[in-house]
Amino acid sequence: MHLLAVLTISQATGLAGAVVVVAVGGHSMPSLSDLWPAAVGGIAGIIALGAFYRGLAIGTMSIVAPISATGAAVPVLVGLATGDRPGALVMAGIVIAVVGVVFAAREDAPEGSRAAAVARQSVLLALVAALGFGTFFVGLDASADADVWWALLAARVASFSLLCVAVAVVRPELPRSPRTLGFIAAIGAGDLAANACFAAATNEGLLSVVSVLASLYPVVTVLLARAVLGERVRREQGLGILAALAGVALIASGA
Repeated sequence: MHLLAVLTISQATGLAGAVVVVAVGGHSMPSLSDLWPAAVGGIAGIIALGAFYRGLAIGTMSIVAPISATGAAVPVLVGLATGDRPGALVMAGIVIAVVGVVFAAREDAPEGSRAAAVARQSVLLALVAALGFGTFFVGLDASADADVWWALLAARVASFSLLCVAVAVVRPELPRSPRTLGFIAAIGAGDLAANACFAAATNEGLLSVVSVLASLYPVVTVLLARAVLGERVRREQGLGILAALAGVALIASGA
């Protein structure tokens, strides 16, 4: 199945969900100056998501996912620059969590020039995803101060518009199976729900803390890759996962 088709269907689902919530909830539209950060973040986010999915497809999931999570550094730096002042315990947790992600990303170089080239490409895609996800977090946080759901709607409108242009150019074959469409739609709904939780959390807590917690999804990805796909988690990766979890505990206890 073409990656563009997956992204388009999932984003269409998220867009529809955001429209329904905004309409039913009677949310008043903020000014465009409040929403443009989310729109920019939405464009960065969909590019990141495409790079992330492609990286997962060609590389090792338990490596690509942790590298993509280093994008938490972007909102952390922005948060600190704009006045976030986490306590010592929280800062220690952030550092330990980030170090855990780094160790989880360590992998022996594969044998063979082609395998090495694919591995490098997957790492590059993961880094692109990291930068895009970090930018998305910052943009969504900025607009969520005005209204969480309008921020999500602005992000989805921007990302879906970009995808529509790409579909018009590439013309990928879209799936027709109801089961496949339902599965992809469920991904889109889950993505929207996760984004809504993140946006709401940034209104209640510090961006630098929330972004790190939101970027710990690789722990789940690595474990699922091991259980479902049989990918091996090396000792260093296991230690990285434990460090990430320890960082979460410190962040939660000090927040």
